[in-house]
Order: sequence, then structure tokens, then C-alpha cells
Amino acid sequence: MKIKVKNNVDWVGKIDWELKKFHGNEYSTHRGSTYNSYLVREGKNLVIDTVWKPFAKEYVDNLKNEIELRKIDYVIANHAEIDHSGALPELMQYIPDTPIYCTKNGIKSLKGHYHQDWNFHPVKTGDKIEIGNGKALIFVEMKMLHWPDSMACYLTGDNILFSNDAFGQHYASEYMFNDLVDQAELYSECIKYYANILTPFSSILEKKINEVLSLKLPIDIIATSHGVIWRDNPIQIVEKYISWAKNYQENQITILYDTMWNGTKIMAENIASGIKKSDSKVNIKLFNIAKADKNDIITEIFKSKIILVGSPTIGRGITSATAGILEEIEGLGFKNKKAAAFGCYGWSGESVDKLSNLLTKSGFELINQGIKCLWNPDNESIEKCIAFGTEISK
Repeated sequence: MKIKVKNNVDWVGKIDWELKKFHGNEYSTHRGSTYNSYLVREGKNLVIDTVWKPFAKEYVDNLKNEIELRKIDYVIANHAEIDHSGALPELMQYIPDTPIYCTKNGIKSLKGHYHQDWNFHPVKTGDKIEIGNGKALIFVEMKMLHWPDSMACYLTGDNILFSNDAFGQHYASEYMFNDLVDQAELYSECIKYYANILTPFSSILEKKINEVLSLKLPIDIIATSHGVIWRDNPIQIVEKYISWAKNYQENQITILYDTMWNGTKIMAENIASGIKKSDSKVNIKLFNIAKADKNDIITEIFKSKIILVGSPTIGRGITSATAGILEEIEGLGFKNKKAAAFGCYGWSGESVDKLSNLLTKSGFELINQGIKCLWNPDNESIEKCIAFGTEISK
């Protein structure tokens, strides 16, 4: 299947409706995803990125229906991760000598994945190849967005930015263009993608976006590697990224908890009640860590100005679900956010101190030393939780 992007540029990728987990089991894809590959036919013919390895044969068979493979002059590998380069070994069996353009780090990564010494051509920012009909492909390194090898490329004349992982979403749709899909769904998947994948690189991303914008290149289309293609006001997603990169927060407090016998859950609900009692305008969201999707939780943390994390004490520590989400939080390096801890205990009560230490280690500013309740909260403890929530809101 192909979809016309513009003039002599076609989408020749794969829509994956069945995908529910990505990066192993690290990222939930409730709405599936796409693996976007592009075929450009000018004086020279080129393929920009491929698809995930499970669809390699299907991809190459479909490509054969569009073009004689030996007529492909260049292959562009914007990023070596398997979901973009997975079909390269299948494709290169047919065109083993065709040049592959990628960054120096891309060569290392592709060789590491596939152990092949293909006809690599390293490129850096500003390099370009003339492809005929007065058009050229210009390369822009996007190091650490989100791998060391990442790059984008820009097609002059058609004014298309092939952005790879930047500005994408895990979102399956037959429509394939931003102006045709449900806008609420699109926004939801965009912010989830940024929060869970690109947050650690926000400072780099902001500089890189400003660098690209300073070139004053007209951008009519942003052709991503996942999800829909931006053709209606494509700069809208660039503006969102600039906003998200600036230590983003909304008027939201997110409460995360795990619970054994509902004690910590009761604490969470009454802390929320105290917050709402003091501030009716703040958005409060509660998540049972062991039951909720972790990537959805991370997205809500990204939107929050404060998070509260609760766990009962178990084995002088915290529950495994709580430890897992805190490990993920630390790796994402959130900034400009505050936090506090809470939890029930039966005899030793270490969980709150441990949570506070982990939150501090993850870069959160502690509001206080937290609150703990012995056994299941009684009326007095519930009142203390409500007061704790009121204090947090202030």
C-alpha cells in the first residue's frame, strides 16, 4: 500500500493495528502504531527509513510493486533502531551495493545490529545530495533525539522535513494525516510519546529545534517515522515540543499509590479530598500503581506540578510496583516539580522515608517529610490525611 504525501513522495510503510507494547514491554501502545517509510522518485530514487523487522518481507514485496529495486539510488537511514531499520537486511539482499546515508554513529549502530558492511556514506549537519529536478536532500544531525545516531533530512522544493522519531506518536490510522484524525486522540498520543521517550532530552531538543528554525527553511510537511504525517499547520507540533521542553507543568497534582489492605488507598483518597477542599480548581488524578498503565502514569506526572507517592511498608521497604515506577521516574529526569510521600505501616514504617529519599534522588523538591499511618487509618488518621492534603495545596 502507498499513500501520496506530496508530488513524487509516497508513504510506503506499515500500519500496525495489533501493537500493544513497544520497546519490549516498556511502552504501551493502546492505539497501535505505524512504521513510516518514504519513497522519493525524482531524477534519483531514494528510500527514507524502512519498517520493523517482523514486517520486512511484506515491506520489500510491496516496495517491488512500486519500483524496480535496482532503480533505488540511495537508502537513507535516519535512525538505526530496529523499528526503523528492521527491513534493511531484507532490502539490501536485492541491492547490496546501494549507498546507505546515515550518521557516523548510525554506521556503528547498524553494524552492531546486523553485522553487515554495507556501502555506508556518513553525513553530518549541512551535507546534502542532489536528487534531480532541482531538488536536494539536506541532512541534520539530531544526536540524542533520542539515540546518538539520530538524524533528520529535509527535501528542498517540496519543503518536507523527514523528522524520524521527533514529532511522532504511536497511533495507528488509515487516514495518516494530522488534519483527518481525531484531534483529542492525536494530542493524547503526542504528549504521551514526549513524556515517556523525549523528556530526558528536553534541553537538547530545545536547542536543536531552535537551530533548525534558525535556518528559516519553509516546512510544508513534517513526515514522522511513527503515527500521522503533519501537513495541516505542521509547525503546531514544533510549538508544542518547545512548550513541553521548558520544564512543562499544568495545574495538576497526581497521586500515585500501591496498597496491600486498602490502608494506603484510603490515605490517598483523603489526601485528595484535603487538596480539593482547599483548591477547587486544581486537577487531581489518582492512580493505583499496580493496576494502572505505567506510561499513562508517566504522562500525568509530566503534566503535574506536584506528585504524591504512597506505599505501605513491606519487608522494610516499598512495594515492587512502587519501586518500579520510581526507577522509571528517575531515568526520565523530570524538573521543576515538587513531591511528598505517604504510606501505612504495621510495625517498622520505613516506606515514607525511603520514598522521600528516592523522590529527592529523582530531582523532585520535597514539600515536607511525608505522612504515615499505623495500620488502617482510623478517624483521627483520616483527618490528618485531609489536613496533609490541605497543606499540600497551599
